[in-house]
Amino acid sequence: MTATEAKQFLPPARHFINGKAVEGSGGASIEIRNPATGELLTSVPDAAAEDVDRAVAAARQSFENRAWRGMDPSAKERILLRVAELMERDIEKLAAVESLENGKTFREALRADVNPGIDSFRYYAGWVRRIYGETVPVDGPFLNYTLREPVGVAGAIVPWNYPTCIATWKLAPALACGCSIVLKPSELTPLTALMLAELCAEAGVPEGVVNVVTGYGATAGDALARHMDVDKIAFTGSIRTARSLLKASAESNLKRLSLELGGKNPNIIFADCDFDEAVDAAFWGIYANKGEVCSSGSRLLIQDSVHDQFIEKLIARAKAMKVGDPFDPSSEMGSQISKAQLDRILGYVDAGRREGAELRCGGQRDTEGAKANGLFVQPAIFTGVKPQMKIAQEEIFGPVLAAIRFRDEEEAAQIANGTIYGLVSAVWTRDIRLAHRIASRIKAGSVWINTYNGFDSASSFGGYKQSGFGRDLGAHALEQYTNVKSVWVGL
Repeated sequence: MTATEAKQFLPPARHFINGKAVEGSGGASIEIRNPATGELLTSVPDAAAEDVDRAVAAARQSFENRAWRGMDPSAKERILLRVAELMERDIEKLAAVESLENGKTFREALRADVNPGIDSFRYYAGWVRRIYGETVPVDGPFLNYTLREPVGVAGAIVPWNYPTCIATWKLAPALACGCSIVLKPSELTPLTALMLAELCAEAGVPEGVVNVVTGYGATAGDALARHMDVDKIAFTGSIRTARSLLKASAESNLKRLSLELGGKNPNIIFADCDFDEAVDAAFWGIYANKGEVCSSGSRLLIQDSVHDQFIEKLIARAKAMKVGDPFDPSSEMGSQISKAQLDRILGYVDAGRREGAELRCGGQRDTEGAKANGLFVQPAIFTGVKPQMKIAQEEIFGPVLAAIRFRDEEEAAQIANGTIYGLVSAVWTRDIRLAHRIASRIKAGSVWINTYNGFDSASSFGGYKQSGFGRDLGAHALEQYTNVKSVWVGL
């Protein structure tokens, strides 16, 4: 498939409200460009508060008339399984559109974004008939039992790096719990969200249950966060935006929030590790999806005795990496998402140099041939990085690796925990006792031992510290979309 062929799959560039593609109320629009070529793909509505009101009203009406939450559980289960089937039917269309609007390779969009999204719907379809209450042995002549009921209208605000997958992380559990939803995708990557809404409708999700409004975070996102008829916001994105959402909740109806924010994740290499496997994992841990990954292994902690050997192998891999056309099957890394993100990445490269780290490879804009029209960066590796340097403390969200030496277990743990973040981490060693000691000491929501970026719909994902609170995926995500009601019966 080529980018030209992929354009035939672009969805209608309108909001999706109450089961229909509709125009925006204000007439303003947002251009959606292919970051790998600069080409204008389409323009979507820039939602005004009126558009958000329409979407929330549709969601509220569908919730109150019990169009979805009142449906038999077996019927809801079948519909969610049908969504997964339709996504699988259209898997190449979804991946192609995602590659066009995001700049990631078609292969990555297929394997690491759309495929996990399909699995999310299958997994949560299985939960529809298993969201149980419980009976509680209380004092006195009473029967006490609990019910788990849908929280109501859920707002979901999702980022541009995995726009299909992360949208399903919100949609699938919310639907399984019986909620109605208003989804606000990133203004940079709204197209697969619109496709997902169409597929939900085709699968049989009633009108008004799944709605999508396109627009900017500061306007559409803020209107959703402040809306008095939205009961919960599920957000994946930056700490800065999360602070705004917390404030909006406090100033409106105290709506519930779940926040998955960023990470500056330590990937810890001990001298006794499986060397080749650890090198391969460290490589893809930072360069997968162009480094635009909240769980990227952007801090590589390497024990002194193997540091130089490990780095040389990694540099050789990085220099050989093919950066280019996302639809070329031989491309290993595509284009960064936007000019702003490109400038951010290059700014951090400059900061690393200024602070005294050594740039061993990459870190420049790649303008070779047709790439001159896109937003490509050569994969970068810094050595001589000190734990308190800017490139070791702040989330870059790009293909920039900061390598840090450590002496022993104690120093590794101190460095690993030495940022404001606590999303994921990894440790590589053949010493199982050491691995478990380190895992218990690291303050992060996920710890991978002798692997990296292990994800499954059944395993919860979320962070410690300023990486957020609440969980996506697994049974724990259901807690975000339900209320517990205690019922007392006098006997």
